Amino acid sequence: MVDQTQLTIGSQVPDFSLPASNGEKVSLSDFRGRKVVLFFYPKDMTPTCTEEACSFRDHYGALKEAGAVVIGISPDPLKSHAKFMDKHSLPYLLLSDEEHKVSEMFGVWQMKKMFGREYMGIIRSTFLIDENGKMTGEWRKVKVKGHVESVLTAVLS
Repeated sequence: MVDQTQLTIGSQVPDFSLPASNGEKVSLSDFRGRKVVLFFYPKDMTPTCTEEACSFRDHYGALKEAGAVVIGISPDPLKSHAKFMDKHSLPYLLLSDEEHKVSEMFGVWQMKKMFGREYMGIIRSTFLIDENGKMTGEWRKVKVKGHVESVLTAVLS
């Protein structure tokens, strides 16, 4: 069920807009001229997603210093994002992709299996987009341990 036209390294990333945790509608083009670390995660407040979000929080200073903007995207509503951000002091924007249009564009909205049940959901993935809107890095089916360090290395190179 993966779209074969999904974005790949070297692709120009089409602009998109989603509602953001700051109460505004945020577009990718708002960050033109800066690197963007875009991470997709399945659900606020779940253990692995919390670990990942907190790892981005803990490395946020270094990523920002390297000139990157960090943005998290999940299908959760803004109200859920607000609680998640408050509870874990997340310093970056979270975007709400409730209709999973952006997740589909990146090819991360896929069939998943858990406890024998199949359902559609986000495959944990991170993308690095350069100052001109081109994808320069991708990490699909992310394992959280050491992941943000790999992203930071790519941002710095």
